[in-house]
Parts: sequence; C-alpha cells; structure tokens
Amino acid sequence: MKTSDTAIPSGEKDLLSSRLNWLRAGVLGANDGIVSTAGVVAGVAGAAVSDTALLISGIAGLMAGALSMAAGEYVSVSTQRDSERAALITQHNFIYQHPLQAQDKLAQHFIQQGASPKTAQNIALELSQYDAQNAQAQYLLGIDPAELTNPWHAAFASMAAFALGAIIPLFAIILAPSTFAVAATFGAVTLALALTGAVSSYLGAAPIMPATIRNVLWGNIAMGVTYFIGALVGQNIL
Repeated sequence: MKTSDTAIPSGEKDLLSSRLNWLRAGVLGANDGIVSTAGVVAGVAGAAVSDTALLISGIAGLMAGALSMAAGEYVSVSTQRDSERAALITQHNFIYQHPLQAQDKLAQHFIQQGASPKTAQNIALELSQYDAQNAQAQYLLGIDPAELTNPWHAAFASMAAFALGAIIPLFAIILAPSTFAVAATFGAVTLALALTGAVSSYLGAAPIMPATIRNVLWGNIAMGVTYFIGALVGQNIL
C-alpha cells in the first residue's frame, strides 16, 4: 500500500524539534553562565578587591548559578514528565475503551496533514494494529513514550552548560594581567555572547544578526552596570 508522503513525517518532525529545543536550551544555558558570572566578576572587580576575593566570588557565582539552573531544570522537567505520563495514561484508557474512535482521531490527524480520507484511514488502521498507543502518542500528543525526558539528565545538562559558559569570564579576568583584566573580560564575553547568540538564533531559524547584536549588547550592559555598582560600593565602603 502506498501512503502519503506528507502524512508520515509529523512524528519525526516532533522528535527533531524536541532535539533542537534541547540543543538550543544548552546554548542558552551557556549564555546564562556567561552573563551571570561576567556580572559577578565585573562587579567585584569594580570594587577593586584582592585577586583572591575576586577568584572566590567568581567560583561562588559559578557554583551558585550552576546549581540553581540544575534545580530549576529538574523541577521543570519533572513537572513536564508528570504531565506527559498523565496524558499517556488518559490516552491509553481512551484507546482501550474506544478503539474505533481513537483510530478515527488518528485518521483525522493525517487528513489535516494533507492525506486523502481513504489513505488516512488506511494509515491509521495499520499504525493502530501495529502499536496504537505509540502511534497516538507520537502523532497526536507529540510524545515518544520510549523517550520521556529524564529530569536528572536535564538537570546535569543544564548545570554543565551553565558552568561551561561561566568559565569564560572567570578565566578571562583571573588569567589576564590586572592592568587590563576587566577589558580582557569584556572582550572574551563579547566574543562568547556573539557565538551563543548566533548559534541559538540559527537553531531557532531566526535572523542571526539581530539576535547576535541583542545578545552582545545586553550582556555588555549587564557587565557595565554591575561594574559601575561595584566601583560605587567599593569607593564608599572599602
């Protein structure tokens, strides 16, 4: 039996979209690490404290940010996973109690994707006979029952992405000579933000240049503001 070329790919599109979303989330996590840690070290550098205090504050900012990202991602993904499981259970019960109606819903999905009614019914029948639960989950819910997101994996991935981003401004300000450490950090952060901005916009199929400029601009504004506040506080307290 020949099936419609436009009907089948939607499940694969959902899975590809999910993987791209994960990759984009990793890039954005690294971006958060760059901006957050750059803000911390710039603010502390502005207060003109010792190199030891600067290193400690940078490491503390990295650890706090990474753990915060991990905790937030774990809670978020756990909630998403619970919702997906609940949707799969509801769907399973519906298929068990109303198999013909479930099959008709699947056929309607393929009709909306461009298949003829006859072709859609044939596709729905074959998929339902093979694995109704999996077909309904992937095509109607956009969920792969075999690949539910693991909250621990998400938490560690988010923490790692943040830490990798945070290392850039931390190393830049620590390793550069003190006379131009802040300038070196601004330069390193600008390049890193340009990269993450370009990659995230590319993955999101958005115009690269505007997104990159926004990312660099606001990242540098954040660093500049925190540096100014640090310098102001340092002059009045230290």
